[in-house]
Amino acid sequence: MIAKNFVALCLTLMLCGSLHASDARAGDASETRSETLSLLIGEVRVGSLQAKTRGNEVTIDYEYRNNGRGPTLKEHITLDESGLPSAWTIQGHTTFGSKVDESFAVQGSKARWSDSTGTGESDAARKLYAAQSSSPWALGLYARALLADGESSMAAYPAGNIALQSGEEITLTGSGDSLTARVYSLGGLDLNPSHILLDGDRQLAAFITPRFVAVRAGYEAESTRLRALAAELSTRRLESLAQQTAFRFEQPVRISPVRIFDPHTLRLSEPRAVVVHRNTISSVQPVDTPASPDEIAIDGGGGTLIAGMFEMHGHLSQEQAALNIAAGVTSVRDMGNANEVLDGLIRRIEQGQVVGPRVVRSGFIEGKSPFNSNNGILVDSQQAALEAVRWYAARGFWQVKLYNSMDPAWAEAVVAEAHALGLRVAGHVPAFGTANGMLDAGFDEMTHINQVMLGWVLEPGEDTRTLLRFTAMKRFPTIDLDGPAVRATFDRFTRRGVAMEPTLAIHERGLLQRDGAEPVGGAGWVEHMPIGTQRDMRQSWFEIATPEDDAGYRAAYAKIVDTLRAMHRSGILLVPGTDLGGSFAYHRELELFQTLGMSAAEVLRRATLDMAVHLGRDQSLGSIEAHKLADFFLVDGDPTADLSALKRIRLVAADGVFYRPSDIHAQFGITPFVEGVALPGASR
Repeated sequence: MIAKNFVALCLTLMLCGSLHASDARAGDASETRSETLSLLIGEVRVGSLQAKTRGNEVTIDYEYRNNGRGPTLKEHITLDESGLPSAWTIQGHTTFGSKVDESFAVQGSKARWSDSTGTGESDAARKLYAAQSSSPWALGLYARALLADGESSMAAYPAGNIALQSGEEITLTGSGDSLTARVYSLGGLDLNPSHILLDGDRQLAAFITPRFVAVRAGYEAESTRLRALAAELSTRRLESLAQQTAFRFEQPVRISPVRIFDPHTLRLSEPRAVVVHRNTISSVQPVDTPASPDEIAIDGGGGTLIAGMFEMHGHLSQEQAALNIAAGVTSVRDMGNANEVLDGLIRRIEQGQVVGPRVVRSGFIEGKSPFNSNNGILVDSQQAALEAVRWYAARGFWQVKLYNSMDPAWAEAVVAEAHALGLRVAGHVPAFGTANGMLDAGFDEMTHINQVMLGWVLEPGEDTRTLLRFTAMKRFPTIDLDGPAVRATFDRFTRRGVAMEPTLAIHERGLLQRDGAEPVGGAGWVEHMPIGTQRDMRQSWFEIATPEDDAGYRAAYAKIVDTLRAMHRSGILLVPGTDLGGSFAYHRELELFQTLGMSAAEVLRRATLDMAVHLGRDQSLGSIEAHKLADFFLVDGDPTADLSALKRIRLVAADGVFYRPSDIHAQFGITPFVEGVALPGASR
């Protein structure tokens, strides 16, 4: 992969990049060049990268902490005479604690490497090693090597190519000085390019994303501007994608023949024709009904038409927005974001500038602490928390989400204020609180099943703002699901009608994935991904130091499944959401819901009409009926018999705009799953 960890990217918004400023070629062996880069989320400094170059040897120390976690890595790199790595070792731990022990070396006529996926070798050639778990320094190395070579791309070990694109020039100001830097984008091995700035000497000035910035020490004040630049670069790419993939029709569109999934009966209809005018389903007609003049005809091929699905746990980015549309997810509940970033994304989606779903906003409220997540609104008192609720209510948010570092003693007042202003309340169990306490305070929904189950195994005073909220899951096998503690919690859920959003797919991946093993939950789709994503999916999340760790985490997942089955039997509404970006992970979440006692048809109803009802949007969404909004997708096969059919989506309508997932996937380096339908007479 290109110098980032996929887990950190999806779950913590701790994006990595390239953070080194040494020359691509070996320097004077008598000189040591040192550089420090500050790592910031928003305006908050969360860590640093220190790189030292002496001759052709580079050592790197890289660490950050956000939300109680982050990577710690030490690297040593040897560069050959042309500036390419001839040896590279990486040791430390990933964001969630998995051990890193990676190496690469060119020895004679062979290049050999070892990472979390296993070992490999290849004939030595002029290639760049694409490190799996490196610090963000790697992208700077790749860019300088490509610039020195005069090429726009170069082959990589273990596979693929790294490509470089040059952009605009800007001037940065800081510490009484200024520097001119050029923007470069690096891509080829992952779903999205990474953006860096190099100065006139081709030294790194910054690595930038809309949320995370790594910038040369002394230039931290430029972080706001650099995040805005990253958002603009992403927007340009996604605007181009929208122009190439979005089909709009002024005339009525007739899709026929199709069989419609009816969430009321859990059955497929007889062949029908569905007619759409602009963003509304005009009518559902017998398949032999004559078309009116000037209609656009789309051959449905006898496939199945399903209402757009709801991903109920997103932290939406522009790239994820497009991939969710390609997955038939036309509505996403965002569970916490940088408010200004999300507002801009929603505006661009609504104006048709970028491809994306309908967004339901959750206002993120987090307490200030050494472990806090830098997201939403941070508060340091109950009064500040109440003011945050009022801020979100005045801006039309659907609910507020309370997080780990908020004082649990404030929950009752915060919930009361939210309910008085028409907002729902969901969230984690704040540290030193319990699920029972949050249910008593009036939560409408609990987020993440481990947050509930920890209350049955933790000792008083244990701090879940750290990785303990993951490692303590090894205690789950001791839980007695028929015991009084569990029954007391279940009774609170059922008596008050509280929903549970378990994020089961993220627990499956975190607890069951092992280094080098086939990707857990990835069957049928991982092989379509770029090589960097495939390597990420084969990496363990947590440290598995002993056989007892392995057995403990596996048993923990089994107990989670048993708990959710019991919740389902008790009538507790289980809400499908991933916290993994949605898209393919959302399809997996739905497959896992079948293991909880639901049929495939019941899972489809849960993903569509049930969630429309839950969000109060069932008058316009959730089923394919006349006068509802045109949010739906077309698949080959019968997903009521086999949910794997969801991977074979041929057409998506989102607010009456039509997309072929094969078109969108090609823009992300994803091998299409099925050919899209023919769309005649379309304007873009």
